[in-house]
Amino acid sequence: MPLPLPRPPALLKGLVTIVLAAAFAAQAVAALLPHVPLLLAATAVSLATEGALYRWQRGVLSLFAKSHADITVRHVLRDLLLVVGLLRLGEQDRETVYAPLVAGLLAFYVLHCAIQAVSMLVHRTRTLPVVTRNIDASALRLSKAPSVLLRRPGHRLLVFGLPATAGLLAAAPGDEPVYAAAGISLSLGLALTGLGALLVRLLPGRRPAGEQEVLDWFDAWLAEYRPTVGLYFSGGASSAYQANMWLEPLSKIDGKPVIVLRERFMVQKIAATDIPIVCLPKVSTLMRLEHSTLQVLIHPSNSGKTSQVLRIPTIRHTFVNHGESDKLSSCNPYAKAYDEVWVAGPAARERYALAEVGVEDKDVVETGRPQLDTVRPYAGPPTGTYTTVLYAPTWEGWDGNPGNTSVIAAGENLVRALLAEPGVRLLYKPHPLTGSVDPRAGAADLRIRELIRAANRERTGSRRPTAGAELARLTEELDRLTTAAFRTGADTVERMRVQSAPEPGRAEAVARATAAWEEAYWASLPEGEHQIITDARPALYSCFNVADLLISDVSSVISDFLASEKPYAVANTSELPEEAFRAAFPTVAAATVLTPDAAGVPGLLETVRHPEKDELATARAALKLRLLGPADPPSQERFNAAVRALCAEARAHRARVAEHLTAELPGQRTEPASDGAGLPTAAPR
Repeated sequence: MPLPLPRPPALLKGLVTIVLAAAFAAQAVAALLPHVPLLLAATAVSLATEGALYRWQRGVLSLFAKSHADITVRHVLRDLLLVVGLLRLGEQDRETVYAPLVAGLLAFYVLHCAIQAVSMLVHRTRTLPVVTRNIDASALRLSKAPSVLLRRPGHRLLVFGLPATAGLLAAAPGDEPVYAAAGISLSLGLALTGLGALLVRLLPGRRPAGEQEVLDWFDAWLAEYRPTVGLYFSGGASSAYQANMWLEPLSKIDGKPVIVLRERFMVQKIAATDIPIVCLPKVSTLMRLEHSTLQVLIHPSNSGKTSQVLRIPTIRHTFVNHGESDKLSSCNPYAKAYDEVWVAGPAARERYALAEVGVEDKDVVETGRPQLDTVRPYAGPPTGTYTTVLYAPTWEGWDGNPGNTSVIAAGENLVRALLAEPGVRLLYKPHPLTGSVDPRAGAADLRIRELIRAANRERTGSRRPTAGAELARLTEELDRLTTAAFRTGADTVERMRVQSAPEPGRAEAVARATAAWEEAYWASLPEGEHQIITDARPALYSCFNVADLLISDVSSVISDFLASEKPYAVANTSELPEEAFRAAFPTVAAATVLTPDAAGVPGLLETVRHPEKDELATARAALKLRLLGPADPPSQERFNAAVRALCAEARAHRARVAEHLTAELPGQRTEPASDGAGLPTAAPR
């Protein structure tokens, strides 16, 4: 069944623009005639269209603003046409009657502009140079944000100006200026109240700490907390998963961890953690880390702002990536800018050597993948009615390589083949960035989801049982532990106030609640129902634990899945012959290679259900060792050892630099000589 075509946004914007323009034109004609019914109807349509724009079509508002027809211009024009209509309704001396009303209306718009100016001043006082989370910042005089109406000029003008417009409308039918006077007076009262509420926030005792005070507080916090190891991250809103996968290993290190961010919005994108989070948007603020106790920064991704922090000489930097695969992006030449590159196992070390991107072998450290400690090992073939297959394709990437993702060329064929098997339960978990570069990938993803929904309707019916009470209770508990409750319209300062230092033991409570939720979630699903998994919960590794088979692309997903030693398959959409495909991508060595037509799916499922037919089990165990390193010592211990070693190198470097500086500085007089007038004399050359 084909998906319904979405309404073209351009056509919708055009219709809204035409309706609004027609309403203003009709209002102008009615004001000049004058024609009261048409004036009332046109004004009502204009106001209703404005409300609809703010509710459903924000993009049209920005288009109007770029055309110098923003909300203020439209509102002034609407009220001006009403005044013109009122002036033309009666005798020639009506100007003297309505002159005070016009003056009041003008005063309201002056107040509106004043509120906007003061609102911007308040916003500046609430834009702190440091944004924090999980840190007690009460010393900075944090407070609740002003009302949204006082911060958004469009909403404010619609609400505060509505009484004046309504009063002018009410005055038109019966020519009663008193209604207009009442409406304008109410609008003036609202505007004065709003202006007063904002001015109070500019008083010294009511505004947050100033920039220098915040920086002094931050320096004091660094001196008191004494961080040793940090996670540095900068990126877009959809890239937060790259940092989130390293939160648990970071929380278990030997030392004082901290998370360093660069974008203010990213503070809320980081998953639940007790680790202190600091956001330092300005480079000058970032440089204050040079004089702190911070010794090592861990980088899960490269970004344009990474080069800024690499300038700090007192900190050692290591690149850990957000997953390892055979793709070229896993051997980015940028990696040579770091002091060390931490990889999972020998395969990644060999990959850097073969890529010849400037990373020396001595700087590569094998630490394993500490995140994979929660992945359960293979426990035999499926024992229930259904074989659970996880299809987790990667995204299309930045380079346009057709072999990056299977979604476009093979996704629908793979899903159809799996859905055609009566003994299969499919878990579809696409990459969060699917469709962000190639629209074809986004369209294919939507078609795949519709195929899965249609299959569920045939298998389980249109009605799905609701989640049990236990799952609902666990969801509520987990949300309470991991989600901060913010007031509508809260800004970064108010969020800092709410997200203060966490209660002791919260991290352990989150871990227990997450494990209980995942168990209840999988148990609550109807047997055999296919799943489309796009939310943060359940996590990818939780999907690993319930899956009997993984189908994916050349990506870090297959490397991580190998921790379980379960069967996996890789879709070959690179147009390479299978032999060349396996040679080009070592992570495919223990995989079943599927062609874009998905012809090999039935045979693949047969080997999963009957392990005696699985000829790749030994190869998977060997590849796991090569990709992820030995199981003993555990990855977390190896990760901690690498942290300790790099911290020791950072301390040794600081000591050497301090020794060099002391040796190079010339001796200084403790008390400079003075001349007869008491002024110091020049030092001898």
